[in-house]
Amino acid sequence: MTDFSTLPESPFVDSLGVQLISAEDGASEVLLPLSATHMNTWGIAHGGVTMTLADVALAMAARSLADNGIGVVTVEMKVNFMQPGRGELRAFARVLHRSTTMAYCEGEIRDSEGHFVAKALGTFKYMRKLAVGRDIAQQRLRSDPSATPGPSDA
Repeated sequence: MTDFSTLPESPFVDSLGVQLISAEDGASEVLLPLSATHMNTWGIAHGGVTMTLADVALAMAARSLADNGIGVVTVEMKVNFMQPGRGELRAFARVLHRSTTMAYCEGEIRDSEGHFVAKALGTFKYMRKLAVGRDIAQQRLRSDPSATPGPSDA
C-alpha cells in the first residue's frame, strides 16, 4: 500500500490547482479552491472541472492500495450532478472493490458550505507507467529525423 503526501505529476491537474489532502488505505480526499478560470458561463463550477476533481479523488483512492511504481488509468466513470459547485470543492473517495488488476470506486463532491454537488462511480485499471501517446511520437522523431507525426503506415 502506498501513502501519498502529494499528487502524482499531471500538468493538467496541476494547472487546475487540485490539492491532495490524503490518500491511504483505499480512501482519499482532494480539494480545489474555485477561481474564475474554473467557471462556466453561468458563474458556477464547469462540469468538466467537477468531473476532473472526482476522477482525481477516485484514482487516488485506488492508487493508495497499489504498490510503488503502479498507477491507475480510468476505464469508465459516471458522475451525477446534484447542484452547482461554488466556493471550494472537496472530493471524498473510497475503493468499494479491488481485484489484482482493477478497482471500483465511489466518491462525492461537496462545496465549502457542505452542500452535495456530485456523486461519482468509476473503474480504474492498475498499470505500470507506459510510454504512450505523445511520448512515443516524440521518441520516433528523435530517433528518425525524417519521421513525421501522424498515423502509422502499419
